[in-house]
Formats: sequence, C-alpha cells, structure tokens
Amino acid sequence: MKKFDQINVIPMIDVMLVLLAIVLTTASFIVQDQLNITLPETEKTRPLPADQVEKSVQIAINAQGQLYFNQQPIALTQLKLLLHPLRRQQTILLKVDRQARFGIFAKVIDQLKARGFENLTIVTQHAS
Repeated sequence: MKKFDQINVIPMIDVMLVLLAIVLTTASFIVQDQLNITLPETEKTRPLPADQVEKSVQIAINAQGQLYFNQQPIALTQLKLLLHPLRRQQTILLKVDRQARFGIFAKVIDQLKARGFENLTIVTQHAS
C-alpha cells in the first residue's frame, strides 16, 4: 500500500471558485428583489448602460415611503449627510415605486437639487 504524503487541493479550489461565482451572481438579484419596487411604466425608455449602473449611487423609495441609499434603508434626514461627500458630477439613479407618495419623492429631489447634482436618472420600465 502506498503512503500519501500530500493532498491535491487544486480540484477543491476549482469547485470553490465556481461556487463563489454562483453566489456573487445571484447575490445581486437577491438584493434587487428585496427592495420590492415596482417601477412606473413609460413608452420612451432606453436601457441603462451597465457601466453607468455600476458607477452610480442608487436612491430608492418603496411603496411604503421607505428610503434606501445603495440598498441600505435610511431616514430622510440621513440623506443629506450621505450626499454631502459626493461630487456634483456623480451619477445618481433614482428608483421610485409607482405607489409611493409624491411628497417623499419631492423631498428627495429637493435635497439633490440643493446639493447641485447634475447627473440624475429616474429609472422606469418600458411599457409592454
């Protein structure tokens, strides 16, 4: 009988890298679904470039009026503090549920306008 001096770990590393890729791929879908935002439908929409989404700061408002900054729940009073260190040229994606109250949307826009942000995109979905 032959004695084993070493264990070959390369197949285990290959399997772990595949599992890591699967987890990272599905994690973004889980976060997106967690917010549960139904975007308003529009006729004249165009897809967002992937690089714009990756570089942007995302602000979301769900149907209950809860505010999210990069998928993290925040209070409206915290938004001003989170926007302060950002450059005015920073791309901001605003996702608002179609059932959200207009008042919270107007307050968010007011804070963005007061800070002087130039690249604001309101995200909608194409009407089918």
